[in-house]
Amino acid sequence: MTKDEKIELILRKTVDIHNKETLLKKLNSGKKLVVKFGADPSRPDLHLGHTVPLRALKILQELGHDIVFVIGDFTAMIGDPSGKSKTRPSLSFEETRKNGETYFKQVSKILDPKKIRIVYNSEWLGKMSFEDVIKLTGKYTVARILERDDFKNRFNNNIPIGIHEFLYPLMQGYDSVALHADIEIGGTDQTFNLLVGRELQRDYGQEPQDVMCFPLLVGLDGKEKMSKSLGNYIGVDESPEKMYEKAMRIPDEVLLDYFKLTTDLNMKDVENWMNDDILMAHRKYAEEIIKMYHGEEFIRQAEERYNTVANGGIPNNIEIFEMNATTLENGIPLTELLSLSNIVSSKSEGRRMIEQNGISVNGIKEKDTNKIVRFNDFVNNELVIQKGKKVFKKIKLINSWCLIYIIESSSDKKAY
Repeated sequence: MTKDEKIELILRKTVDIHNKETLLKKLNSGKKLVVKFGADPSRPDLHLGHTVPLRALKILQELGHDIVFVIGDFTAMIGDPSGKSKTRPSLSFEETRKNGETYFKQVSKILDPKKIRIVYNSEWLGKMSFEDVIKLTGKYTVARILERDDFKNRFNNNIPIGIHEFLYPLMQGYDSVALHADIEIGGTDQTFNLLVGRELQRDYGQEPQDVMCFPLLVGLDGKEKMSKSLGNYIGVDESPEKMYEKAMRIPDEVLLDYFKLTTDLNMKDVENWMNDDILMAHRKYAEEIIKMYHGEEFIRQAEERYNTVANGGIPNNIEIFEMNATTLENGIPLTELLSLSNIVSSKSEGRRMIEQNGISVNGIKEKDTNKIVRFNDFVNNELVIQKGKKVFKKIKLINSWCLIYIIESSSDKKAY
């Protein structure tokens, strides 16, 4: 891929650029540019929505530019108010550092970690005196801050806004001043903060950075933006099997956006797949993300598991929960075992799932909410539990010799 093709690929994914003319001049100048990206350490687990700007950074990295990850350890102690209807809880300095390490480990699946410069904004924000903070706040007005929709809505609805939250866009903007950033990349929910950086750079006598805003990826529900809290996400660290299964659930009407924003595949090929066979297009997408985040060698296994489950079978490679066999001395209620092995979140949920015919044990639907699981329910010290159509877990007994000894020594054979 030529330099022009790579630049065009980045522009294809953006929805807003400030200022496109100067951005193109910079990218074609031959100068090594400082490209800033602000990482939020309050959300260390990456999903495909987070990868949209990261893939643009990957291309800029390939073009030889200086990719700077700003870990907002200082600003995270405030909590980014962007898009929030209430004050976000702050994190401690230690929490932000720990989350930053987790975040970078996942980022390394996309970018070359040896060609990334990582900085923590506490390096300059932590050194500011109160006089410096006053000078910084003097460069912006409350009226301008309230132009942000989230602040405006909270103000109009008498929802409290902390003074410290007003400081967040100024602090993020000052990061650009400290780094002398040429370009900053972010999602559309960060547009206001990114533009504050441009204005502050002008105030400090610097050439303003150009800003590239990328769309927010819609989640698996086809409605809300992808979010772990909404459960509509595909995680970068999820297993190939889970990725494949989730990719097959992407609504047809947004699948094209997934291809466009999270892969670098030729869009003409993608459109042909979607026009010819939408199911095949889903499979192509599943294969592509597994190849990107795990390796091509994991595709076949994930596909076979999906096909097995789709046809009502039990896959071979399922998660194992090890349980000490002595737990079965007097048997264990199935609802308790479901909760203990994290198949369900609580015993009451387990009871509801059984009542709704949602639980199978060794391939047989279980209808008894008072079912007691005993040693003789296990085959070769293993028992497979299925929740719904797609969730499987193998319960594997350890130290089974202890239970056998107890059974043989007990006169009333309680374990049976």
